Amino acid sequence: MSAEMPVPDTTPPDQTAPIPPAPAPAATAGVSRAAVLVVVIALLVGALAGGALANATGLRVLPAAIGRAVAPAARVVAPAARTGDADAAIIDTVRRANDAQVQAFSSGDPSAMRATATVQHYDEMVRINDDLRNSGVTSIQLVSVRFGAVTVNGSTAQVATTETWRSTLADGTTDESTDRNDYTLVLQNGTWLVDNDVQPDSASSGTGGTTPPGSRPIPQGQGIGARDTSSNWSGYAATGGTFTSVSGTWIVPQPSGTTSGVDATWVGIGGMTSTDLIQAGTQTMVSGRGGAQYEAWIELLPRSSQPVPLSVSPGDTVTVSITQQGDGRWLIAMRNDTTGRTYSTTVTYASSTSSAEWIQEAPSAGRRVIPLDDFGTLQFTKGSAVKDGKSASIRDAGGRAITMIDRTGRALARPSALGPDGASFTVTRA
Repeated sequence: MSAEMPVPDTTPPDQTAPIPPAPAPAATAGVSRAAVLVVVIALLVGALAGGALANATGLRVLPAAIGRAVAPAARVVAPAARTGDADAAIIDTVRRANDAQVQAFSSGDPSAMRATATVQHYDEMVRINDDLRNSGVTSIQLVSVRFGAVTVNGSTAQVATTETWRSTLADGTTDESTDRNDYTLVLQNGTWLVDNDVQPDSASSGTGGTTPPGSRPIPQGQGIGARDTSSNWSGYAATGGTFTSVSGTWIVPQPSGTTSGVDATWVGIGGMTSTDLIQAGTQTMVSGRGGAQYEAWIELLPRSSQPVPLSVSPGDTVTVSITQQGDGRWLIAMRNDTTGRTYSTTVTYASSTSSAEWIQEAPSAGRRVIPLDDFGTLQFTKGSAVKDGKSASIRDAGGRAITMIDRTGRALARPSALGPDGASFTVTRA
């Protein structure tokens, strides 16, 4: 779905070693886990694309023309009785940061964002704007922003906003979304700078503060069925135990090139009932002008997704596994079964081990879910996990189907019933 993140304790890619076999029930403390950004496209809050498309998320620039972003000044509503000099400076920094992002997107020159962001956040915002262009966004506009209370603690400050963003796609359609943004700012050399921007009510905290393309499911509906629908996930998820491994195999889909959007296919651990999520998978970004980009990625929320050096193409069969190694270390192994190429890395991550997932996602990009491309039908096979120390198929692990729906409740992507082996299914774009 989704913005590169620093991955601690990462081993160099292994382009020759075969993908490690799934551990036996009593072997290691678990198996591997595998995201859009990542997706990765943060301004897809009002700017579509987090990942990875959230969360995407470290995506490359597509061979598509970059449109100009023309945005009139947004309506700004400041909180009443705001008199402190620090509060005013913090609000002004956030306002100028948003204006700078629009300017940077319009001109194609990211330098306008340097004056209001830390080095880390600046790099993230550069990726976000790139990801927006990659997914077919031609302009972004901040329609309105309302500021909440400002909290200052020494050289750190927080402020919440409610922002409405509008984006225009290459096919002429527009998308508008209103979301809460929780900003963290730091005081450096007497100047307040934005250090992070999280959308707590969105799917992720990767790109743009998200997401992000790695992202948590956005629930829909009420009551018993609420877990079975989502605004951004479709596939299967298992809960009710300790999951120390997950693996799955899928065929990289080839979406229609006439509709802008993104899809991310992944396996992961955590995220259903917790805020942590470690995931890995493949992602496709379609520009709407006939161009598409394919890549493999990993993501450890709340850090942004990171592309990895494993080439994938439509029609390739890919196998991904995530396995706990003990002491908070996880082995992520990816193999392009079609080409024989592999990638593996060991990362340190504090996981709740509370769930396992096999997902087709519309990645989120910090501020909103990126439009889902027309990927057709995705085929998942060999889905398995290690639950409570025992190897299990999706069915034996207690996997439940999740249907992706839009705001009106209409299905966007629907999983089939599990196959006779309990480990295979398809997801079909509605």
